[in-house]
Amino acid sequence: MRILVVEDEKDLNRVITKRLQNEGYNIDSCYNGEQALLYLSVGEFDAIIMDIMMPVMSGIEVLKVMRTKDNSTPVLLLTARDSIKDKVEGLDIGADDYMIKPFSFDELLARIRVMTRKAVGHSKNIFIIGDLIVDTNLRTATRAEKEISLSAKEYEILEYMVRNKGTVLSREKIENHVWNFEYSGGTNVIDVYIRYLRKKIDEGYEKKLIHTVRGMGYVIRCE
Repeated sequence: MRILVVEDEKDLNRVITKRLQNEGYNIDSCYNGEQALLYLSVGEFDAIIMDIMMPVMSGIEVLKVMRTKDNSTPVLLLTARDSIKDKVEGLDIGADDYMIKPFSFDELLARIRVMTRKAVGHSKNIFIIGDLIVDTNLRTATRAEKEISLSAKEYEILEYMVRNKGTVLSREKIENHVWNFEYSGGTNVIDVYIRYLRKKIDEGYEKKLIHTVRGMGYVIRCE
């Protein structure tokens, strides 16, 4: 999943970013609210972790702009303030969750999982398409009870597709979601990875799960 970290304390920003990357998340990070809106204008994210007290624009101001523009990306607010008033304000404006600094990183991970489950209307971190099972907690995939060995990027593309099962995803959309802004490759890399996934997931099975929609992109579904 792709997450945007918005935190003006640079050391904390680096720590959060590194820890999330170590957990397999694709991370973009910035240091103030104005930068956050710029990232949101050109990229799609599964979740946002955002400090409230920031220069230029506060997290509350960013959240107001997001919700006014019907951007429903799940947002977890971070703050050093623990007053009930602050919590209520953030949640009423449209925050999905709230954590007070300092916080447990394990708890942060758990809250991210809950937010992203709710965002796709899923009660568990397991997705099932036919006989394919993807466990987003363990980052594993099995088909017909046989474990599938996937590279990090193969898994990320597969997870993005299963989270959007039945939805046609363009090459640009997949690239934009799975790689961060530091990536400078071309969309043909998506075709390469889709071939890898087809070989590992569909080869040898009569029922194919990954489909090409000519002129539009790719979709995963059980037909």
